Amino acid sequence: MLTIHGLPVSVHTRKVIVAALEKQIAYRNEPVIPFDPPPGWATLSPTGKIPVVTEGDLVLRDSSAICAWLERRQPQPALYPAAAGPFAEALWLEEYADGTVFREVIHGLFFQQVIRPNILKQPSDQAAIASVLGQAAPKVLGYLEAQVDGEHLVGDAFGIADIAVVSNLINFHYLGHALDPARYPKLGRYFRQQIRRPAFRQALQAERPFADSMGLSTAFLAASDPVTA
Repeated sequence: MLTIHGLPVSVHTRKVIVAALEKQIAYRNEPVIPFDPPPGWATLSPTGKIPVVTEGDLVLRDSSAICAWLERRQPQPALYPAAAGPFAEALWLEEYADGTVFREVIHGLFFQQVIRPNILKQPSDQAAIASVLGQAAPKVLGYLEAQVDGEHLVGDAFGIADIAVVSNLINFHYLGHALDPARYPKLGRYFRQQIRRPAFRQALQAERPFADSMGLSTAFLAASDPVTA
């Protein structure tokens, strides 16, 4: 069976989990915390990052590589557009989510609000948090707001761009932040709609114990009622 190694509340691990759920590919999740990895982790993950996927002798690293492989492994339902133009747009938004959104917003907030106080036993840097929320987040969220023009980010079908972007926005909310409805009305509606999707609902249900144990905020789940309805 496919094994997805990585903490399920990770943006990138969730991305792979949701892709597998959309394609109805059976898997099991082996939670791995990069700051406290299991023996042999350096062999599975030379970078030390999550997720890693194993199936028999096959080992795959990097969420984008894994999702592209899942698409080849089971083409339907497709998560990548067939036409060249929309395909390129989907790849760009996936990369923007994995790179810019994660690195400039989510990673910094998660490090300061969760990793420093809970794992490193250090106080959070409130100035660093304020800088992310005041400078990086408005730029990134403003760009995403401009990309929303319908139910999905690319074309008329749910796909990899939606998975990558929404996975980041989930962690933004887990950290106790929210999308200002006055500044990001389209993005907010889009987010609430997407987390009601069955694959996201199932992923969120499965990771809920981890979110609770880490003290993450789940108020947005009750507000949008995606997992308790």
